Amino acid sequence: MTCPRCLIRRLPALALAFALSACTQFPELDGATSRETRNAPYPALLPVEDLRARVAEPRVTDRTAPSLEARVAALRARAARLRGSVIDGASRARLDRKITIDVSQ
Repeated sequence: MTCPRCLIRRLPALALAFALSACTQFPELDGATSRETRNAPYPALLPVEDLRARVAEPRVTDRTAPSLEARVAALRARAARLRGSVIDGASRARLDRKITIDVSQ
């Protein structure tokens, strides 16, 4: 837990950081668009029903469900393989052995 005095000491530094960030220069966005784009009329608003009518129907066939189930099974099998240990037992035993260094003088 932080003491109140520590917070009071940090307050001027925080205020200075906010003040300095307010002095930044923003890019000129007016030059990024052409004159034709700025003078173009607003696009027409359409009812949502008209927009939904233009969307294509989903393409679900008789083969969709079995192919999705096969993909799910493959992904689950891959996830199970990834959950296993990366290091085999012999390597793990070698890594767990105590290291002794013989320093001869």
